Amino acid sequence: RKAVIIHSTLRSVSMFTAKKKIVKEGDAPVDAFEEQVAQAIFDLQVQTDMKADLQDLFITSAKEVEVSAGRKAVIIHVPFRLLKSFHAIQQKLLRELEKKFSGKHVCIIAQRRILPREGRKNRTQKQNRPFSRTLTSVHESTLEDLVHPTEIVGKRTRVRVDGSKILKVFLDPKDKTNVEHKLDTFSTVYKKLTGRDAVFEFPVHAAE
Repeated sequence: RKAVIIHSTLRSVSMFTAKKKIVKEGDAPVDAFEEQVAQAIFDLQVQTDMKADLQDLFITSAKEVEVSAGRKAVIIHVPFRLLKSFHAIQQKLLRELEKKFSGKHVCIIAQRRILPREGRKNRTQKQNRPFSRTLTSVHESTLEDLVHPTEIVGKRTRVRVDGSKILKVFLDPKDKTNVEHKLDTFSTVYKKLTGRDAVFEFPVHAAE
């Protein structure tokens, strides 16, 4: 009985500590999947050589999205001020998290707030809206976060017959082997986060 009680206590302590790895805006409730992601990050902190890298890091939200039939991806939002620290370990962190989530692709995106364009209802604002808080800037930054550390080498907007637009994003061909299998995930996640259609490709000359 003592062994069972001790094991249960240690598990409770672990879950309580893991909750420190997620801090939501406005003390919003943490759902079961977010707890699972926070626990996975905490486990990596205590069970691998990433302790020093992860001990001061936390996330703000996490959710699953369906990429295609039977395939899902994980979107993790992190505080903007911690983005560089996450980027420093991103490749290793994503590799380890994708193992824990049965091969699901994991994407890390900074939490950014879009400020509305000035209008009749908000003309009393004394400060001009920073460009970094505009819809265009936030969407561009989201795009860069999504494919990091791969570099975007070109973008082109195409207009379909029905008038709708689709963004073509060209990625650095040197990373083709590493990210080619994630192109559908990038498109799905970008659509989920911005409401905009995008396809991710490599320049034609990359095959030469």
